[in-house]
Amino acid sequence: MADYLVIVESPAKAKTIERYLGKKYKVKASIGHVIDLPKSQMGIDTEDNYKPKYITIRGKGPILQELKTAAKKAKKVYLAADPDREGEAIAYHLAKALNIDTESDCRVVFNEITKDAVLESFKHPRPINKHLVDAQQARRVLDRLVGYNISPILWRKVKKGLSAGRVQSVAMRLIIDRENEIKHFVPEEYWTIEGKFEKNKKKFEALYYGDEKEKVKLTNQQQVEEILKKIEGSEFEVVNVTKKERKRNPAPAFTTSSLQQEAARKLNFRAKKTMMIAQQLYEGIDIGKDEGTIGLITYMRTDSTRISDAAKAEAIQYIHDKYGKEYVSEEIPKAKKQTNAQDAHEAIRPTSVLRTPDQLKDVLTRDQLRLYRLIWDRFVASQMAPAILDTVSVELKNSGCIFRANGSQLKFSGFMKVYIEGTDDQTEETTKILPELHVGDKIKSVEIIPKQHFTQPPPRYTEARLVKELEELGIGRPSTYAPTVDVIQRRGYVQLDNKRFVPTELGEIVHSLMMEFFPEIIDIEFTAKMEADLDKIEEGKTDWIQIIDNFYKEFEKHVKHADEAIEKIEIKDEPAGEDCEKCGAPMVFKLGRYGKFMACSNFPECRNTKTITKPIGVTCPKCKTGEIVERKSKTKRIFYGCENYPECDFVSWDKPISRPCPKCSSLLVEKKVKKGIQVQCTNCDYEEQPTQ
Repeated sequence: MADYLVIVESPAKAKTIERYLGKKYKVKASIGHVIDLPKSQMGIDTEDNYKPKYITIRGKGPILQELKTAAKKAKKVYLAADPDREGEAIAYHLAKALNIDTESDCRVVFNEITKDAVLESFKHPRPINKHLVDAQQARRVLDRLVGYNISPILWRKVKKGLSAGRVQSVAMRLIIDRENEIKHFVPEEYWTIEGKFEKNKKKFEALYYGDEKEKVKLTNQQQVEEILKKIEGSEFEVVNVTKKERKRNPAPAFTTSSLQQEAARKLNFRAKKTMMIAQQLYEGIDIGKDEGTIGLITYMRTDSTRISDAAKAEAIQYIHDKYGKEYVSEEIPKAKKQTNAQDAHEAIRPTSVLRTPDQLKDVLTRDQLRLYRLIWDRFVASQMAPAILDTVSVELKNSGCIFRANGSQLKFSGFMKVYIEGTDDQTEETTKILPELHVGDKIKSVEIIPKQHFTQPPPRYTEARLVKELEELGIGRPSTYAPTVDVIQRRGYVQLDNKRFVPTELGEIVHSLMMEFFPEIIDIEFTAKMEADLDKIEEGKTDWIQIIDNFYKEFEKHVKHADEAIEKIEIKDEPAGEDCEKCGAPMVFKLGRYGKFMACSNFPECRNTKTITKPIGVTCPKCKTGEIVERKSKTKRIFYGCENYPECDFVSWDKPISRPCPKCSSLLVEKKVKKGIQVQCTNCDYEEQPTQ
């Protein structure tokens, strides 16, 4: 019989850790939380200091009983749940259920599931961190008070199955605010003048900058024509040459947020998928040989970029051996000082840089390998020397008109030999090499080209952009990003269109109610302050009950007012104008979870339903009366046509958009091109930069 019992969260971890610890240890899994708030009721006593009413989760009784039996037989029990707030709460609830003293050295934490890390952590057990537990409990109570007070109102007043929450409501606000920005966007005209030049048969480009005094913004054609009249002949003089050496530093190793963003950009992974695969890599993969099952990356829920000294040393040695000493960074920033318990985590990195992606390609699935390679590359690059670029800026003058050309050339690749960070708009850093130019040189212009442009509306949020925005605003934490993005889609509040979030009619209805009756819940500053308060609880700087009480006293008044003031919103069935082909009753439009659909009015006797053509908010450019709707061909390919068909035969494979061409007022469409989606005019040569 084993002397010691170790409790972890997942069976996969249990198996690996038991092998590391040896025969004296028995490792069992709680399979996540075993104690939580009840689902059937609020479970918070608002009259008694917001005391939570915890119960054994349904279905977890046998697991808890098995753990109790094993605990009685063991000399000592170690609680080794994940190293974060949630893991600390699991350990605390297990300690209470198993009669373990929370002040004893019963808690073991490790940031990676490798033999060395696990064995080292068991040399330093500690008491359960009550501040961490309080922070998790405060968040759980706060979210329960919000969700279980607002959601029933939405059920009664709007539709069953709806919900509201602190972070998801702010995420919805961001998406809807952005949609309104796009709808009300008015393009502004601006111009550029591009000069094509040549020296010693080497061609280069320069843009009009301004006059000798200042930069000039070109806003109309008349302004441009006046400048073109000033330019005399084709000879320009080089009046300024500035050469500089520029360093470009590598991005730090991944946090949860930056991993989700980069996986979306480079691998096309949804946030939920990224976290699922990262969990697999963290908990352990059987890599065979002598090592067996081992965790390949450190803990994947972190907002720290700190790296352990041992991991740095291993990476530096690897870089030195693989690429040479000049590729090793001499100025790796020191790890930031630990300011709270969360920073006990490291950044997300490989548990050993010596396990290269190529060595693991036969034991990982395709997606596991792609994510591991991303994490490995980013970490190695983060410890490498900066890239060095030679940059040159040249000014050319003709009749007081200044044109400016910028060039750059990669002098030393540094970290870029391994990894280059992605961007949301998928732009690539291109190297522009200018010919050797000196002040006083006379250069011939080959062509001077005026170009008209129009400002573009802000882009809709992708998952990566939304996660980045939430993080920058201080909304949510590493563990909440993926669930937030997932829940607003499952509730039918948003849909993805070309991988970008578009609010649904249902989402707009719920958001408008939240704006009117619960403004503090969707207030960005209020929500960010609440996150900061939760961090203070974790740091032991404030009392969790006081934080909840300050919030709830005002919130309770809003709940009462909303329940009385919100009138039942009847989302009435609209006649569809056709009869059911099964029973002959009229068909109607209904609002479902994912938007409108067509159903038989004779429900539930007849359950016939049909998908409907989806209006996209654009008036038909041909008949000027009908709306453009999304349809599907017999081969399931999406196309766009007028709702007045067959009277109006307008059709387009490219998606029309609501704003007119700023150049000729004709129809603009979104066309799929190699670099993503490009807005183009159907009548003239107007086009915008492609976006992903």
